[in-house]
Amino acid sequence: MVRLFIFLVVVLALGWGFSWLADRPGLISITWQDHLIETSLMVAATAVVALVGFAMILWWIVGVIWTSPYSVRRYFRARKRDRGYQALSTGLIAAGAGNALLARKMSLRTRGLISADQEPLIHLLEAQAALIEGKHDEARKKFEQMAEDPETRELGLRGLYMEARRLGANEAARQYAEKAVEHAPYLPWAAQATLESRSQAGRWDDAIRLLDQQRMANILEKPQAERWKAVLLTAKANDRLEGDPKGARDDAMAALKLAKDLVPAAVIAAKAWLREDNVRKAASVLEGVWKLGPHPEIARAYVRARSGDSTVDRLKRAEKLEAMRPNNVESLLAVAQAALDAQELKKARAKAEAAARMEPREAVYLLLADIEEAETGDQGRVRHWMAQALRAPRDPAWVADGHVSEKWLPISPVTGRLDAFEWKAPFDQLEGPVEEGSLAADTAIASLPPVTEVSAFTPKAEDAPRPILVPVKPAPPEAKPVPKELAVAAKTPAPANVTPKDGKTPEKGEEPVPFFGRPPDDPGVKDPEAGQPATRLRLF
Repeated sequence: MVRLFIFLVVVLALGWGFSWLADRPGLISITWQDHLIETSLMVAATAVVALVGFAMILWWIVGVIWTSPYSVRRYFRARKRDRGYQALSTGLIAAGAGNALLARKMSLRTRGLISADQEPLIHLLEAQAALIEGKHDEARKKFEQMAEDPETRELGLRGLYMEARRLGANEAARQYAEKAVEHAPYLPWAAQATLESRSQAGRWDDAIRLLDQQRMANILEKPQAERWKAVLLTAKANDRLEGDPKGARDDAMAALKLAKDLVPAAVIAAKAWLREDNVRKAASVLEGVWKLGPHPEIARAYVRARSGDSTVDRLKRAEKLEAMRPNNVESLLAVAQAALDAQELKKARAKAEAAARMEPREAVYLLLADIEEAETGDQGRVRHWMAQALRAPRDPAWVADGHVSEKWLPISPVTGRLDAFEWKAPFDQLEGPVEEGSLAADTAIASLPPVTEVSAFTPKAEDAPRPILVPVKPAPPEAKPVPKELAVAAKTPAPANVTPKDGKTPEKGEEPVPFFGRPPDDPGVKDPEAGQPATRLRLF
């Protein structure tokens, strides 16, 4: 567009110039070596313009002829480069689609058309083709070559990091991520991996420093960066709580400024204040988080803030929490538990039943079972509440990636993800009853069996146990000694061919043995010791 505009301006300028000369005619005389040349001004101007144009055309022709070898060579080089880039593009697309054969073919073609020094993407194509073919050692060598080149260092470190993760070499993966962060802290994958590795190693200061760098580089959004920083500060405060309560308090309070609803930070800050015997500050911190969202750990720390308080004082503190957040399950449970400890069983039962009507779950019914045990001692009623607890939904807990933990942790023990733990019920519950036979809270309370009354029983004289008469058998008579002659005669068998004196034969006698030693229908087993019958056809 600019060139067209310039061309039009030049044409208009020439036209205006010639028209101006045409309106002002004149003669030009040139005397040269006794020759006089006269012409009009218009003809002279036209001749000058034509001469300049001819000179320019002649110069262009000479330039084209002079540079023609280089132009031809550049044309073929550009054509070859274009073919190489076309093959490179096709190979990368094939590698992304998982076509190993086409990717390898395009890689070889690209290598023949383009030099790898001029185009580093050739190494990437070869590495991707090797990965698709399962040649991980070859791919690792390519990534190492790319990591040594400043232009492809980040890409090579990324490939080495992924290969280390695939092999389970977490330490090597951490080193690659650390190296990538040193050269390019703005890389999200390297920063995230380094942040998680430093958190797993307990290097909280280094992790916080890296997080600040990411925030300054606009890699992370401000809310997410503040949340993660609060989690790291809470973890750091938890480690310093025993040895440096003051430092732990400062870190926990800084975490609460970034995330006001972070329950672990509030609990740690309260414990640190209590180490300094500042109950008022500890209570203020816990009350602030309790107003945002009631939590059983907050209630437990608040009720037991003073170690020397009586159960009645703890009940008053629990009622204060309930006044801050009325009609809340956690508030009702805190008051019910404190009332049970203070032996105010009616209040404990009323609060626990109200919590059951609001949100029936396992902890509520277990608390009702404890109250029943303390108030009536009726095992039937206790078993009724225990049965409801078995069928009720589970209580909320700290859950991360399917792992349930008794306490909050800054990272997930399964995946190493930062800020993975959430306070929720483990394993999402299905709508409706968890198990057949579960009852609603009102129905469970209404179906509570009555208290079994135990009456005193005094046995009467008539009901006294009578002695049982057992018949005694007479002792058998002692056996008299048999004379020796009779004993020998009894042991001697009678001969088989002797007939008794009374002329009677015995009903059962010994069966006759066949002459060949076995029954006729039993072929028997060949006796190896028996001799071979003599024959006249013996060869040996």
